[in-house]
Amino acid sequence: MSVGAYLTFNGNCREAVEFYAEVFQTETPQIMTFGESPQSSEYPLPEEAKELVMHTRLNIDGSNVMFSDTFSGQEFVIGNNITLALVSKNKDELKSWYEQLKEGGKIDMELQETFWSKLYGQVTDKFGIHWQLNYDNSETTM
Repeated sequence: MSVGAYLTFNGNCREAVEFYAEVFQTETPQIMTFGESPQSSEYPLPEEAKELVMHTRLNIDGSNVMFSDTFSGQEFVIGNNITLALVSKNKDELKSWYEQLKEGGKIDMELQETFWSKLYGQVTDKFGIHWQLNYDNSETTM
């Protein structure tokens, strides 16, 4: 199990992650945009969102730090743009953490299968801390 920071930006994620990669002398980040993700005809992707960063990450001195842009139309609040990301190879452990963290808090995304993970969810706990929970089947890029 690992806990990593997830930083969200307001349209300038690519610039920020390239800056951090240079500062910390890391590998060149692999960037996935919202436009590269599977699309649904029921929910067309706004043109202005296609080049925004959906996900990227850097290994900074042994720590996994992840980045994305806020999705088009979502509120961006400085101070609320940092999330803790729990990544585990144990689905039961993830389910337990999710159930406990949501008590008195708010479910931001139900624990479910996504195109990048067999089990993923988001919750804001009763203290206002934002958590992402992700199953690591050794194929995930999160």
